Formats: sequence, structure tokens, C-alpha cells
Amino acid sequence: MQLTPAVKVLLIINVAVFLLANVVDTNALALYYFQSDNFRPWQILTHFFMHANVPHLFFNMFALVMFGAVLERLWGTRRFAFYYFFSALGAAVLHTFVQWLHFHELAQAMEAFRQTPTLSYFNDFFEAIDLDMYKPQLREVMYSLATGVEDGLPDAIAQAQQVMQQVYEVEMNNSAVVGASGAIFGLLIAFGILFPEAELMLIFLPIPIKAKYFIPLLMMVELFLGVNHFSWDNIAHFAHLGGALFGLLLLIYWRRQGRW
Repeated sequence: MQLTPAVKVLLIINVAVFLLANVVDTNALALYYFQSDNFRPWQILTHFFMHANVPHLFFNMFALVMFGAVLERLWGTRRFAFYYFFSALGAAVLHTFVQWLHFHELAQAMEAFRQTPTLSYFNDFFEAIDLDMYKPQLREVMYSLATGVEDGLPDAIAQAQQVMQQVYEVEMNNSAVVGASGAIFGLLIAFGILFPEAELMLIFLPIPIKAKYFIPLLMMVELFLGVNHFSWDNIAHFAHLGGALFGLLLLIYWRRQGRW
């Protein structure tokens, strides 16, 4: 549990930014989708140091100290810092790619509806979003418009196009992600590969599990949650997986270069 230089600095910055966020508006530091009106280039770096709430900050910093200190002592500060930020950038890359697929799907559904305003294309658009995130009034409007679209009413079709465009813009402009979790998952992957026999325990499940089993199981859970996108789950699971994937790729590269 002894703090190493880079881990100490990262810990201080993350806590300081979290405290700052409770004093001033730091929304401009969160990472928005690159086509969003709220996107700024510096968000690619600043979102690493922001956290949504105390538990989010605590668990990330706890993992940073537990696993990061071990890896920094093994690799040295410079290599550890490079690995940490490489994983964090990888998290942003995969998360943004998944967002692009989502918005591309929405844009295609809108264009298909514009070309052929049928109920099928209308439903395709709204099935690709989480209606539970919106007010009940919007769901009522959507169901009401569906009837008009099915009957081919021009006013309903025009209103449907307007509602779809508004929802598309809301989705894009409220797509912020924050946290060091992507980098932390990169650390988890490295720890699991380098120390496969180490026993780990979840706080809420105090049963020792070897890292070589625990880490892959955790990644499978993340993939399951990310693919299913449950309405109660607002976690950026593909950012976690992106950090793990890029960390793994860097480890493979280092091993081939004989630097591992």
C-alpha cells in the first residue's frame, strides 16, 4: 500500500479535480462525443481526472493504489505513466467508436424514415435509444405519433421527423463520460497477466479468487453489460474494455520487444 511517485501524483490530481467540481462547473472537462456542440479538444485528457460521485472516485483511487503501486515499482515511473495514459486514451477511443456506431444507426434510421416514412423505420429509431432516459411525455408523444405515421398522416410524419431530430441532438449533446476507470482496467489487465496467482477479493464478495480467473470474469461481465445496455446502467462499459484492450496490446508489444 506504499504510494509510489506517479500513483501519488495521480491520486492528488484526481481528488483535487473532484473537490473542484463541487465548487465550480467543470462540465467542460468531461468528454463529449466529437460531433457534439459541447465537445472541446482538451476533454480527451481532462475527463481522465473527473469522477461522477464519491464511490466512483473511491473505487478508482483504491484500485490505483492497490494495483498501480505494484506495477510502478515493477516498471518504473516513466513506463508506468506511459502505460496508464495509453490505457486511458484507449478507453476514450473505444468508447467514442461505440458512440459513433450508435449515432450512425440513429442517423441511418432518420434518413430511412425521411425517404420512406413508415412505422417500421420510425420504430427502428426509437428502439435504438433508451426511452427510460426521457420524460414520460416524450414516450406518450412517440406512441401518439406512431399511430399517425402508420396511417400516413402528413402532419404526424412531419412532427415525427422533428421529434427524431430533437432526440438525436439531445442524445449527442448529453453523451459525456468521466473517470479514470479505463486506465484502471488497463492496470487490472496488467496485474492479472503479471501476477496470475495473486488472490483478489471483491469488497461485497470476500472470497479470494486468483487474478487469472478474476480478471477475465470481470471483463466478460463488462462486455455483457455493455452489449445489453440495461436502462438502470449508466456506466460506460466499453470505456472500461477499451482501457483493458489497449493495455493488453501494449503489453504484447513490450513482450515482443523484449521489454517486459
